[in-house]
Amino acid sequence: MPDQIRRQAPRIIAITNQKGGVGKTTTSINLAAALVELGARVLLIDIDPQGNASTGLGIEANQRKLSSYDIVLEGKPLKDVIQQTAWEGLFIGPANADLASADVQLGHQERRTRHLRDALRNPSVQALNLDYILIDCPPSLSLLTVNALVAADSVLVPLQSEFFALEGLSQLMLTIREIRNSGNADLRIEGIVLTMYDARNRLSLMVERDARDNLGDLVFRTVIPRNVRLSEAPSYAQPVLTYDPLSKGSEAYRALAREVTSRHSPLMQEKGAA
Repeated sequence: MPDQIRRQAPRIIAITNQKGGVGKTTTSINLAAALVELGARVLLIDIDPQGNASTGLGIEANQRKLSSYDIVLEGKPLKDVIQQTAWEGLFIGPANADLASADVQLGHQERRTRHLRDALRNPSVQALNLDYILIDCPPSLSLLTVNALVAADSVLVPLQSEFFALEGLSQLMLTIREIRNSGNADLRIEGIVLTMYDARNRLSLMVERDARDNLGDLVFRTVIPRNVRLSEAPSYAQPVLTYDPLSKGSEAYRALAREVTSRHSPLMQEKGAA
């Protein structure tokens, strides 16, 4: 990517929802891949102890000698932990089971909510020439998630197109407000993306209408459909964009990536359209 369109520092986006099964990891993997297609260099940090984003990008358990645990708890430099994936320009800070005890260990430390911020904002990160750092968070409002929110420029929230979806969102919004007051005054909402959307289902249409009525422009125009290829791709350790480039899931994540870049990086949007 030409120097004139590279950010001085990568944009850090935490992808989170305290509710599990909403498409958080699927969005992390495929948004990262779609941004790479647009010409960006992207690092995906997996801080979910389940490590599904790492598995979904082909990083086997025995390849995770160093993990995001070492970044957050041991103070290891980012460059020592991250790995190049099979896709040029897409890097991962993998997760392993060590993260399961992270909340207990962080609870006894000073600056316990700022470890990830310190690592990602270190001047040495500039040498990696990244455009985006995406953080795949655990499905809970844990200290790991708080670390991500304190480190991030913005939050992207996958919202499942099902009943009670908006009710679950309210607690996350309160947490974001608390983080702004106590640890990261500049944190903003990147956007809310509707996932598992079925236009033939009246409930999906109702959830979309309610979300747009209540949250307005915070809701991305792009919706992520229910798509068999999206479900199959992780079992082949690939983003859907390479597993089935022409699928509806692939096209949706490409559209989401264009929306993300257009919100704060019009030059990258122009590059992707070129």
